[in-house]
Amino acid sequence: MRILAIISGEYGRRHVENIRRHAPPGWHIETWQAPGVFPPVIDYPEDYLPASLPPADLILSFAEQRGAAELLPDIARMSGARAVLAPIDSESWLPSGLARQLRGWLERMGVACATPKPLCSLTETQYTLSRTEKVTYDNPLLAEFSRYFGKPELELEVDAESRQITAARVIRDAVCGCARYTAENLVGVSADDAEEKAGMLHHHYPCLASMGIDPAFGDTLMHVSGNILKNAVGAQVKPYRQVRYITPGQKVD
Repeated sequence: MRILAIISGEYGRRHVENIRRHAPPGWHIETWQAPGVFPPVIDYPEDYLPASLPPADLILSFAEQRGAAELLPDIARMSGARAVLAPIDSESWLPSGLARQLRGWLERMGVACATPKPLCSLTETQYTLSRTEKVTYDNPLLAEFSRYFGKPELELEVDAESRQITAARVIRDAVCGCARYTAENLVGVSADDAEEKAGMLHHHYPCLASMGIDPAFGDTLMHVSGNILKNAVGAQVKPYRQVRYITPGQKVD
């Protein structure tokens, strides 16, 4: 699969570095550095695009300006891409309204487009846009990418006697690499503490999603992302956790 990643800063660079490090054989990844400044309205997209772009099957939009998102239909046309992944990890980079327009523009071109909010909600069949809204899709290029990167999925081995995590395997990493970092640091942790530990590891990585309150979730996208990872870990260790019940007014030995 030929991938063209659009980047402009640290957010995109870290994503691309992790993808290159852990991509399966056969993926070829090129990058294009988007301009650092765009006008409020882009009248002539050709003024902000290179003379040519490498051919691609899938475009990953990791730029940190809304102007770069507005260029995606032209970038898809120039590269011949048949699918675009444009995550909403910050409303200032890709507002939800623009994301909706982008999906329509690309659909009319016959190009599939996914705009997960946040990026780590992406699976092989769906992604989220808000606390209650999920979007399903059916595209082999997006599905192939999300087999390896998207919504974190771990496989944890827990010793039944000690209830400690003895091994952790990454089935699907977050695009930024946070899930892999978390898995590496969960070995030896008690099942009782694993979910909270995962949240702390996510915070320390750190997450690249927005820290501003997002109206679609009533929370920061950074916290939404952290909860996705915590829930993935919590589901794995749930059978091994000890639940203590306290009866009010009685002494507990």
